[in-house]
Amino acid sequence: MASFAKIGLNNKVIEVLSINNEVLRDSNGVEQENIGVDFLTKLTGYPIWKQTSYNTYGGVHLSGGTPFRKNHASIGMTYDEDKDAFIPKKPYQSWILNEDTCQWEAPVVYPNDGQRYIWNEQNQSWTLTE
Repeated sequence: MASFAKIGLNNKVIEVLSINNEVLRDSNGVEQENIGVDFLTKLTGYPIWKQTSYNTYGGVHLSGGTPFRKNHASIGMTYDEDKDAFIPKKPYQSWILNEDTCQWEAPVVYPNDGQRYIWNEQNQSWTLTE
């Protein structure tokens, strides 16, 4: 299945739909994003769609393939046209966008001691959970 994100105001993802990969194939059997966009436009009457991949996270394809638009789109994410990437909602004011992965990162590295932590925005630190 091929997934497409419906892009609304301010480049926000407002819906994600899946269609059969066969719909995307041109006369040579090659999948083409624009064919999927045309199909969804005719089906829904809405013209702004971007293909997305369930197998892409942080700029890495989880099955070893080619990463696609940095992250799989979901409702509430933003599509950044300049980066050609889907970016999740910023979880905390202090977090910084990693330009390579298009994921938000805390200003302090998560502890690597096998324990579980949550981010404390007020203290700008990781707090051990019980």
